[in-house]
Amino acid sequence: MTGPGREKWNDIRGYLIGYGLALALTAAAFAAVRWPTFGAGATLGLVFGLALVQLTVHFRYFLHISLRRSARDDLLLILFSTLIIVLMVSGTIVIMSDLRGRMM
Repeated sequence: MTGPGREKWNDIRGYLIGYGLALALTAAAFAAVRWPTFGAGATLGLVFGLALVQLTVHFRYFLHISLRRSARDDLLLILFSTLIIVLMVSGTIVIMSDLRGRMM
């Protein structure tokens, strides 16, 4: 197989690999919480690590962002957007907790 058919097959294969990895990582996180074998802090760290790996899988296989030069700008844009969202959410949480403290 050559040409567009080969390229389409490579795209489908990438999506299937990404789907399988995302499913396995989600199942591992649920299993770590459902059947805890470590302490609460270690389980939380494990789930957080699995979430970071899953984020990487989504960037690589679904958003097609890699470390190549042309895709690096897209990655920087996504990371900057994530930073802005984290700042907004954390600011909202701080304001809401301050209001809660004043109401009590």
